[in-house]
Amino acid sequence: MSSTTTARTARRRTLRVAAVALAAAAGLTLTACSGSDAGGAKSAGRTDNGMAAAESSGTGSSTAAQGSEGQAGSGAKADAKVEAGAAGKQSGSVQAAGGGKAASPVRTQTLADGISKAEIYKIGDQRYRAKIVARGSVLATMETTGQDADAGLDANDMFIVLTMGGQVHSWMGGGHQGPGTFKLAGGWTAKVTKVGELRYRAQIIGHDGVAATLETKGHDVGVDANGVYIVLSNGGVISAHK
Repeated sequence: MSSTTTARTARRRTLRVAAVALAAAAGLTLTACSGSDAGGAKSAGRTDNGMAAAESSGTGSSTAAQGSEGQAGSGAKADAKVEAGAAGKQSGSVQAAGGGKAASPVRTQTLADGISKAEIYKIGDQRYRAKIVARGSVLATMETTGQDADAGLDANDMFIVLTMGGQVHSWMGGGHQGPGTFKLAGGWTAKVTKVGELRYRAQIIGHDGVAATLETKGHDVGVDANGVYIVLSNGGVISAHK
């Protein structure tokens, strides 16, 4: 065999070997990529489905989390559990903040008209709220501020005082239309002046001078003056009861 023929044969063998090597490498590469993509797609699909189900509802989240845990790896399990726990805590806090479970009143008291009732709730230190309810409907809500102030209400000539201690006192009638100076129960005198639209001021005067000042700012006000309960409405009506 000549040297030229030998050289050609060697080159053909080299090319064939190279082609086989390239084909094998390509097959391995395709297999690796195909496996990696399939695994990634499955993993992503499972994770997305699990998260979507977890976000859809409270009861669905538990089922989705269990399915996600069975299909994903240990890291996915941990993430699913943490996310589910966080979602549960957040939902609970929102319900508590929004009053998901209605608080029970500390006391329910029948008022002077014999029909209405006051549902009294404690909402903080020296802070109480009273819902005035009649025939199943809430007619008004009173609330003490905790800043050395009682609350008062003129409910169609039924006057109500809610004290900072959570006590409710109600009576019917006895109102005086201000401005003017009026004698009140318990020996008090009230000097009522108009200071603006729906704004009246009442100086409560005793033997030693002005003992208290009430002023409406778009809402009724009240005070417990040593056992004498006084309401000044935003229409300038003042009434007291011992």
